[in-house]
Amino acid sequence: MKKIFTLLFVLIALSLTTLAATSDDAIKFFNSYVNAANSYSTTLPEFYSPNARIIRQVVKPDGELVDRETNTARYISEMKKGQAVAKVRHYKNYYSNITAAKINDTTYKISALRQPSGESYKLKTYMIVQQQPSGKWLIIEEMMQTKVQLFLNAK
Repeated sequence: MKKIFTLLFVLIALSLTTLAATSDDAIKFFNSYVNAANSYSTTLPEFYSPNARIIRQVVKPDGELVDRETNTARYISEMKKGQAVAKVRHYKNYYSNITAAKINDTTYKISALRQPSGESYKLKTYMIVQQQPSGKWLIIEEMMQTKVQLFLNAK
């Protein structure tokens, strides 16, 4: 009987930890992602759910928006290749107008404006982040606008 109460207590404590997710926690996770990305960390793929939805919204010169989606595995493969070039170029992204909107007890949508280094324009971005039962946060959906037309040719 004592073991059952102990197990019940542990399960309740774990569920309360997950339920305690706040917008501050979600933004803290987002900021740690930005720091990892801007320092070219090899841990960056660990921020993503294995089945995250990845969207690149291409902003065409005439202003038209075209969405391109890819799977997480391909995105991470491309990200690893791009990190080497980004590091040499000292490329970084700067974010402003960061907000967190609660979707449910464990999930938040982080929206922001992204300014690529060396550019004067800002592009829309969002991430849907979710706290896992273990307490770890993961990106389950990401959308970033880009002016790079190369994404239009991606399959």
